[in-house]
Amino acid sequence: MSASAPIAPAPSTAAGGGQPLKALRILSVIPPMTQLNTPYPSTAYLTGFLRGRGFDAVQEDLALALVLKLFSPAGLADVKASIETLPTGGRSPVVESFDAQFAAYAATIGPTLAFLQGRDSTLAHRIGSRTFLPEGPRFASLDVYVDDDGGDPLAWAFGALGVQDRARHLATLYLNDIADVLRDAVDARFEFVRYGESLAQSQPTFEPLAEALAAPLNLVDRTLVELTLQAIVRHAPTLVLVSVPFPGAVYAAFRIAQAVKAHDPSIVTALGGGYVNTELRNLSEPRVFDHFDYVTLDAGERPLLALLEHLQGRRSQQRLVRTFVREAGAVAGAVTGAASGADPFKVRYLNFAEPDVAFAEVGTPTWDGLPLHNYLSLLDMLNPMHRLWSDGRWNKLTVAHGCYWKKCSFCDVSLDYISRYESASATTLVDRIEAIVGETGQTGFHFVDEAAPPKALKTLAAELQRRQLSISWWGNIRFEKSFTPQLCQQLADSGCIAISGGLEVASDRLLTLMKKGVSVEQVARVTRAFSDAGILVHAYLMYGFPTQTVQDTVDALEYVRQLFEAGCIQSGFFHRFACTVHSPVGRDPQDYGVTLQPLPPVSFAQNDVGFIDPSGVDHDALGRGLKKAIYNYMHGIGLDQDVRRWFDGCGVKVPRTTVHRQRIARALADMGSTPEPAATVRSTHSRDAGKR
Repeated sequence: MSASAPIAPAPSTAAGGGQPLKALRILSVIPPMTQLNTPYPSTAYLTGFLRGRGFDAVQEDLALALVLKLFSPAGLADVKASIETLPTGGRSPVVESFDAQFAAYAATIGPTLAFLQGRDSTLAHRIGSRTFLPEGPRFASLDVYVDDDGGDPLAWAFGALGVQDRARHLATLYLNDIADVLRDAVDARFEFVRYGESLAQSQPTFEPLAEALAAPLNLVDRTLVELTLQAIVRHAPTLVLVSVPFPGAVYAAFRIAQAVKAHDPSIVTALGGGYVNTELRNLSEPRVFDHFDYVTLDAGERPLLALLEHLQGRRSQQRLVRTFVREAGAVAGAVTGAASGADPFKVRYLNFAEPDVAFAEVGTPTWDGLPLHNYLSLLDMLNPMHRLWSDGRWNKLTVAHGCYWKKCSFCDVSLDYISRYESASATTLVDRIEAIVGETGQTGFHFVDEAAPPKALKTLAAELQRRQLSISWWGNIRFEKSFTPQLCQQLADSGCIAISGGLEVASDRLLTLMKKGVSVEQVARVTRAFSDAGILVHAYLMYGFPTQTVQDTVDALEYVRQLFEAGCIQSGFFHRFACTVHSPVGRDPQDYGVTLQPLPPVSFAQNDVGFIDPSGVDHDALGRGLKKAIYNYMHGIGLDQDVRRWFDGCGVKVPRTTVHRQRIARALADMGSTPEPAATVRSTHSRDAGKR
């Protein structure tokens, strides 16, 4: 799910067709589960936009509130009470471990959360000692780090002075153990990010979600309902906007709306966000509107303005913009709901033609009302870029709306969040940055664009330098040749600490088929320029693209090995290719040599689509080897070894690479750079790390 454009919650009309709402008070909420280290930006964007237009708008992060409520002494006591209702023989090892150490968990949960919130840094010493926190099965992941010389087994990962980092990692394992207890003893759907994902991701019918919503409330559900009603009482909204960025937030979003409607049916509810934009474009299920009065698509500013005018009696329903509604009886252009025994309602899509609100006019997001000092700084030490995602509170901002390239074959290029590209001046952007720093007191920024344009970043850096504004920032780019060593250094001087970009499949043939517009050599030169400027480089990598052969996979890994060895990249992650109905592959599969599998009738969600690749390659088996390799390369392990070793035991005959061993070195020599090895092989740990 893209985070590039403001994810817009949606609008709604007067519930049940009642009287127009004259005095509007708008509450935007972030549903569980999104992120724990920083607010998801959708509500901040919408609240800032609405206040800029004179509306009474507030916001709540129910995702964070739910975690803080459950992960508290009282919350853990409730979890233990749930465990006591389970049969003794049916408890999982993580549940048994928690139950046996409950007193230790109850005593440490408060101080540990305070540490992760940055309110008690001194606790790091006790956490790091491995004697303070109770340890469950998640801590077994540390067993692979063995020091044959009897020293500190984690020193190589954290360094001699990494007390805070070490403690945050151990505390993260501790929280993950408790999350596993919640999953096994309370709610089988519970996860920190992918909560109830299977109920919503590419789910053609509403039935699984409807059944889950009709089931008796468990502890997690009851807690979320309680927090929702507290927010309703606190703010007394007439309109509640729920923004859903990922499938893993859908179940909780519907629970929130269900609670709102049960409390006061007159409160208008509206659904929007990244998930809606990509998966609900063919929505025809009337039961969705038992919970939400309106569902809107794409950037939410214009649909929201139209909805607000409608609720105020200043615009007819027929003039709503990119909005689904439910209507009774036979309606021209409507689609009948598929639910058996459903009331005779129809779902209708309304899209009165009006220009979108320009990106330069959406205003400055505001975090007012969000508990900025209560977010949890977690740590994933395995991947440096993933650590940035989870560690620290970042102000999320976009440099532009959409993608200036919008050609990649695997991307949702037909949708608004990609296809509509608009930028704002550097002056406007830095004005927004200054306002956000002034409001939050925090100077870290994550630019969440699909790919920030080089020219825009250059002018942004120049304006930051002109105003002598000291911030730290990172974001997504394309590995364009215009990122020269000089520009990379300027970006570093302006506060850039990291960038991520799509190398995808390191194969010139496949890069051409993907329409990436880059070559492996170009990527090498650009990434080296960033690295030479002291900027961390993360590469998005992909496997399983149509027509990708075993040879392509082996050659791609060899390129990746050389990029790590030459110090061009420091972080990477292999994603399994997924075909979506909105991508060029999904729209024109014959151009990519594949055949799409038939889709079932869709009344709810539609996104991923299966396909038949005549290559017949077992990409899942190869993927295990790729992920093992990238994990070790990030730790400087195995960089001088044949890439075929990582595929041992995968059951696939793996050929020798056809890539010259000095291919990347030669490309760098052409730019006048002499590569230095990024890291030496750590033989002490290579055997153990290779098992991961």
